Amino acid sequence: MVANLIDGRAIAAQIQLELAARVANLKARGVIPGLAFVRVGEDPASKVYVGRKEKACAELGLVSETHILPEKTSEAELLALIGKLNSAKHIHGILVQAPLPKHISEAKVFSTVLPTKDVDGFHPVNVGKLMLGDESGFKPCTPAGVVELLVRSGVKTDGAEVVVLGRGNIVGKPMAAMLCQKGKGANSTVTICHSATRDIAAHCRRADIIVAALGVAEFLKADMVKPGAVVMDVGVNRVPDATSKTGTKLVGDVDFKNVRPIAGRITPNPGGVGPMTIAMLLQNTVRAAEQFLTN
Repeated sequence: MVANLIDGRAIAAQIQLELAARVANLKARGVIPGLAFVRVGEDPASKVYVGRKEKACAELGLVSETHILPEKTSEAELLALIGKLNSAKHIHGILVQAPLPKHISEAKVFSTVLPTKDVDGFHPVNVGKLMLGDESGFKPCTPAGVVELLVRSGVKTDGAEVVVLGRGNIVGKPMAAMLCQKGKGANSTVTICHSATRDIAAHCRRADIIVAALGVAEFLKADMVKPGAVVMDVGVNRVPDATSKTGTKLVGDVDFKNVRPIAGRITPNPGGVGPMTIAMLLQNTVRAAEQFLTN
């Protein structure tokens, strides 16, 4: 068996095509969706991620602006900037790029962004709506992208045994919350595994779907996967690579080479979940602009 790849780039392109029609409709009504990025410091990965998101906004015809603050920026200064962006009528979505410097509380920052502009889905109001199954809130982009991949790839989630590897607030917890809701692309029986879980391999081997989001390079091995299972790799890990010009390479949380022959469907990495994270950010921003128009 060689697993069929779930092509995140192709599905993300399909979503962006759908969004283009909605953006055109908004522009015809005098509204251009606007997204503000806020980056504190010069973290190399953050610079790359924000750059990719800026490029995607430009391609879709969204207005984006990036606010770059020095590492030593105080929490009060950052919160003041967010307050200004909350009041800006041309800005419909705000994304504060993590990680933030250690002297700044991410929880306080995410709570300061207006829930109606929280296109990352991290505000407590949107987290609460997700847990309650209230579709009016914004969902975190990466787990929402995983659900879209499953739905658009025809993967049956109804009644499926799902194992989510990782309990983080950005992917693991919201991923589990989405998949156990009643509705399309959900209605699953979900187990969350983490660093204190006994015999993770046993949990994984009974899963119909595995979402790997532990942040441990190539953690999921072939002997942990049931033949025919669907494997979604969310991980982004930099590991040494003597053959690379930089001396490192990026790998996921799945031992892709050895797991692929066992799995029924699998996301490549890169080219799987990553493009969907950006696609869902764009979708959230367009929806925020649509809500602005109706309020």
